[in-house]
Amino acid sequence: MADSSLNSGRNTILQGQLVTGLFWLLLLNLLVKPFWMLGVEVGVQNAVGSETYGLYFAVFNLSYIFNIVLDLGITNFNTRNIARHPNLIEKHLSGILGVKLLLLLFYLLVTFSVGALLGYNSTQFGLLAWLCLNQFLSSLILYLRSNFEGLLLFRWDSVLSILDRLLMIVICGFLLWGSGLSMLNLQFSIYHFVYAQTAAYLITVALALTVLVRKTGLRRLRWNWPFTLVVLKKSLPFALLVLLMASYNRIDPVLLQLLSPRGTGDLNAGLYAGAFRLLDALTMIAYLVSVPLLPVFSRMTKEWQRSPAELCDTVRRMFSLMMVFAITAACALSNQSDGLMAFFYNDHAENYAAIFQVLIFCIIPISTTYIFGTLLTAAGRLRQLNLFAAISLLLNILLNLWFIPKLGVVGSAFAALTAQTFMAVAQVVAALRIFSMRPSWGYILKLLFFALSVLACTFCIPCQNWWIALLVVALVAMGIAWVLGLLEIKGTMKLLTGSK
Repeated sequence: MADSSLNSGRNTILQGQLVTGLFWLLLLNLLVKPFWMLGVEVGVQNAVGSETYGLYFAVFNLSYIFNIVLDLGITNFNTRNIARHPNLIEKHLSGILGVKLLLLLFYLLVTFSVGALLGYNSTQFGLLAWLCLNQFLSSLILYLRSNFEGLLLFRWDSVLSILDRLLMIVICGFLLWGSGLSMLNLQFSIYHFVYAQTAAYLITVALALTVLVRKTGLRRLRWNWPFTLVVLKKSLPFALLVLLMASYNRIDPVLLQLLSPRGTGDLNAGLYAGAFRLLDALTMIAYLVSVPLLPVFSRMTKEWQRSPAELCDTVRRMFSLMMVFAITAACALSNQSDGLMAFFYNDHAENYAAIFQVLIFCIIPISTTYIFGTLLTAAGRLRQLNLFAAISLLLNILLNLWFIPKLGVVGSAFAALTAQTFMAVAQVVAALRIFSMRPSWGYILKLLFFALSVLACTFCIPCQNWWIALLVVALVAMGIAWVLGLLEIKGTMKLLTGSK
């Protein structure tokens, strides 16, 4: 009886730590990262021009696609193992840091080889070298954070999750809007942006390492081949999934730069970057909402045959929440794309708006995959997810090859939307079949009615001010969703916090 009470007390403490950590993680990220994307990155693109930023964005996406080579799923493996065996952190920290350095060499070989195949020139290779360094530092930060997560030091994890971006905001803000460069008679360039990222990453890595060394007593790195092979073997299936998903999500600017008419590749990639940025910011919100779902779904999928209704109800509730957010955002923002893009960018506003009108609808399938992809991951269905991602990547490449010569950047947006939609539909069908879930026709009709109502609302509002129109659509959509019973805020909060 005493042991039961003790375990209950420990679970309550852990639950409280998890909820507090999640609250700070969401709050800090929602405060800092949208400002980084929609403030600093927009300011940089306006300062250097769409063509120069397009060069950066295409090269950045190439470095990002192969970022998984720097991790291979090690971060997720480490989080689980340290949470279960915190006494092994010194052994893991020492061994995995050595593995990370080995993976850096492999990453550089892969990335530069692909750059050579794409015909990169010296300017592109110079930029690629710095961006590869930044990707390595970013991957290293994620790994170091996994140790804090495993040790349940959620406040440190929350701070480290935004420290690099916060430092970049300060440095770039000083260079863009301060007197840092004017005193030296220099003009802001894309390299200043890259150097600011490097400095911010280095400071964050140094802080994380310092804290971990003090907590673990690490003195030197030890190479252990058997340990390395075990880590890589357990991490590879997840790594393949991340690589494929990163590829079909980020390959569009690379293909635009490659397939556009001579002399327009960088500009087209820059136009895509400008339209993609707001979608990326909204996707981050959907991602953060889905973060606590993996452990919740992991528990439920293990016991779903004993209580299938619980899993079905949870999926329905979270999917409804995501769809209310995604459908409202897609319809409202697409309709107000002209005013929205003119607000953010100094030039090419019409081009940005035409691309954004199509691209923003990707938020609907992306939000869907954050629910059903997480569910399939929790159930260990990585082979199916890898197959879906591989088909989506192939579909995206083929459609870009077809659309870019005919429709330009808008064609690439259509290719992205098609690939994302296929991935979402495939995951939904697989999840419904595996877990024998049968959504009722009443629920399906509610979703369709909500979508049509929001779409009609966006065209019926006479207001010419884009931000007032967005606010009105959002309020009306919330009201419709509430009346239809699609928003269950109280139940959703209980689910995410684990409360009864």
